[in-house]
Amino acid sequence: MNDQPYLIPASTTLFEEEIKKSVFITHLAHTPSIEAAKAFVEQIKQEHASARHNCWGFVAGRPEDSMKWGFSDDGEPSGTAGKPILAQLSGSGVGEIAAVVTRYSGGIKLGTGGLVKAYGGGVQQALKLLQTIEKKITTKLRLELDYGFVPIAQSIMGQYEASEVDAQYSEQVVLIVEIERRLVDVFTQTIINKSGAKAIVTRNKDN
Repeated sequence: MNDQPYLIPASTTLFEEEIKKSVFITHLAHTPSIEAAKAFVEQIKQEHASARHNCWGFVAGRPEDSMKWGFSDDGEPSGTAGKPILAQLSGSGVGEIAAVVTRYSGGIKLGTGGLVKAYGGGVQQALKLLQTIEKKITTKLRLELDYGFVPIAQSIMGQYEASEVDAQYSEQVVLIVEIERRLVDVFTQTIINKSGAKAIVTRNKDN
């Protein structure tokens, strides 16, 4: 399981260009699952129902997870649309992203090379405009501590950018903390060391 953060789209992006009287409109969107990617494709197809082609590709998980890739030429010659779209997405290092390129044909044939360039190029240009944010892979931990140790624990949480999700105060304090998964071991070790092994850190059952 890969705990490294990766980039995802911060918002939808649109790029439009005209090539030999054909209009190509590229839409990019954040799609965190294959279902979301397919729903986005259907949404664009409905919006542009009169277009000759709505070709698409998606990377619906981590950028390198090819099990969640998909593409379609939507009636264009095989290999001229979906594959160039996917090639741009998979090479971008951005995950959870879908692209739909809508073509309104102007009657002039572009040829297979021209189509590959138009579909791939549209996505390439849209990716240059895309705003991204980093998606951190997080998990929740349960900390059991003495009251006196809470300020120190909160200071350590600050160091590791861990956030308090829930807190229960009875004989001891129980904190539910959300933290990046790749920092769990070092965070746990720091809490145990600083508390003289009095603090108990466990994985939260709801994870």
